[in-house]
Parts: sequence; C-alpha cells; structure tokens
Amino acid sequence: MNKLFFSFLFLFLSFSHNTFAQQWKRNRLEYTAGLGISNFLGDLGGADRIGTNGLRDLEISLTRPSVLGGVRYHLLKDLRVKGQLTYIRLNGNDALTKEPARNFRNLRFRSPVIELTAMGEYYLMQEKSGHLFKLRGVKGRKGFKWNIYATAGLGIFWFNPKGPLNGKWYALQPLQTENVRYSRINVAIPFGFGVRHTIDKQWSVNFELIMRKTFTDYIDDVSTDYQDYNTILQERGPVAAYFSDPGGQGKHPWTQAGEQRGDPNDKDAYISAIISVNYKLLHRRRNLPKF
Repeated sequence: MNKLFFSFLFLFLSFSHNTFAQQWKRNRLEYTAGLGISNFLGDLGGADRIGTNGLRDLEISLTRPSVLGGVRYHLLKDLRVKGQLTYIRLNGNDALTKEPARNFRNLRFRSPVIELTAMGEYYLMQEKSGHLFKLRGVKGRKGFKWNIYATAGLGIFWFNPKGPLNGKWYALQPLQTENVRYSRINVAIPFGFGVRHTIDKQWSVNFELIMRKTFTDYIDDVSTDYQDYNTILQERGPVAAYFSDPGGQGKHPWTQAGEQRGDPNDKDAYISAIISVNYKLLHRRRNLPKF
C-alpha cells in the first residue's frame, strides 16, 4: 500500500513540475515599466582627453534620468522579444574637461531623446522551478529565480539639442552652427545585457545596461569644423554666431573657419541603466474540475 501511495505521489509531483515548467507557453505576454539613469558619449565634455564615443569618455556628473514602458513576448524557451518607448535626458559640457581644445571650445548642450526600440533577449541562464508543494520529510529541488540575458535590436529616436545663453535655452538645429541642417530623427543600434529576478507567476524585476550606437554625430550639435563667424553673424544673426563659437567668438586661432570643432569619424552614442517591473498576463485554464 505504501509503495502504491509513494508511486502515485511521485507521478503527481513530476506531472505538476512539468506542467509548471511549460507555463511560459501559455503565459507569453507581459507589460513592463521602468526608471533609470542615462549618459551621453560624444564630442562635448567627458574625460581629460580627445573626445570619443566610448565608456572611457563618460562624465558621471552629467548623468540624467530616464523612463520607459513597453511589452515583452516570450517567443521561445530561451528567447524573448520586446518593444519599448523610452524617454532619456542627455547633457554635455566642455567646462567639465581639462583637455585644452575642448575646454576652450566652451560648448554646452542638453537634449531630450524619445526612443522606440524593438529588441530580442537571449537568456544565457534560465530560471528553474521547484516543486509546487512542500512535504515534510520529502526533499526536492528548490526553484532558481534569476536569469541572465544578452539583448540587442534596432531603434529609432528623436532628439533636439539646446544651448544656454543669458538664462534661455535655444534649439540649436535651426541655427545651423556648422552650416548643416541635420535631421533630428535617427537610427540607433541598442545592445547590452540584463538580469531578471522572478518574484512570482505574474511579477518580475529586470535590470538592464544598454549602449546605443547611433548614425548621427549631431546629438550635441557638434561634428565637423568651425565655420566663418562673421558669415554666420550676417546670415543667421548673433545667437547663431555665438553658439557657433562661444569660446573664441571668431577671434582665436583655434576657432577660425576650417579648424576642428568636432570629430565626424566618431558617431554619438548614449547609455542607460534601468530597473523595470514586469507584469505578466496569466491565461487561466478553463473547464477544470472543481472540488
């Protein structure tokens, strides 16, 4: 009798475990919302050296907030896909670097970024479920609720750099400080990694560190060479002339027409670290017997 009972119990627990392990096939969709921080990697500010779009040029003091919302779909066992809308603030300030040419350039900007991305998440380590029931004297495998994943995708974003003058912030793109009317809509390639912690069947928390490589060098309104100060002054006015060369105002050898103002070979980048909370929609099984 005891052998029959324990055989039945073993089969029941095995069936329950397998059923729980396959729940992702029924409950694939979840909503996500998050808060975090962001930083800019480009021509302005950064380390005490020539500017780059790499992490070595990160200026911690210019870290700003970011927020996101989106949906995630469990496509395969090890693969999820997601769509997200993210709002990011980016800043740069030449006054924070001791590199002589960048500091003398004396440019400063801030820009909102509204980003829409489609990304995949490949899970390198999967969470594992334990037994559904705790029975006295019966040892079972405990659940493991942490996941690690790599993520990458494609995004489109809008930006609008502004600079300060006499207490007012001016949109820089219309001023054409480098005689270029660039688009404020561009493409980004986001990539990074994340950690996921499952709280229960419906709730989980993610932490993600995401870098974006872009195809524009004008998030900070700086890319190529200085233009003729007096020409800008005559054609577009004193505000445009000021932002084209706030350091030299057309009078210093470093800022004469044709001298380097930015580096078009390094496209701008930005990075974010975000903690998000996820809510999974559960599909209840119907027509189950009631006891």
